[in-house]
Amino acid sequence: MERKYLMTGFGYAIVGLLLGMHMAASHNHVQMPTHAHIMLVGFVVSVIYAIAYKLWLPADSGATGMGKAQYWAHQLGTLGLVVGLYSMYSGMMPGETIGPVLGVFSLITFIGLVLMKVMLIKATKAS
Repeated sequence: MERKYLMTGFGYAIVGLLLGMHMAASHNHVQMPTHAHIMLVGFVVSVIYAIAYKLWLPADSGATGMGKAQYWAHQLGTLGLVVGLYSMYSGMMPGETIGPVLGVFSLITFIGLVLMKVMLIKATKAS
């Protein structure tokens, strides 16, 4: 699982840096919140999860139901936030419309974080 998180994290980093380079080249920084979410939630948090899997969680943690749910909650929540923020800041969708959807994806991302915390508690109690 640490490899999955490392690879997806660096995938987010590439997308985030491309968006940052586009904003710099166009002198249009309206997507700064989207860029920040890609880099922090997508890249940084994914790499932190990879480190947690590598250092503190048993090797089979990613194969458990909780491990799979945690991974997919993080991916679904992050992707939903990124697409939703991009849609809102590009003017494709008004904030009043996309706001509740962003709330749902934020909650899904939060559930992924809580699941990681539960897995870490279980793993550190067992060792």
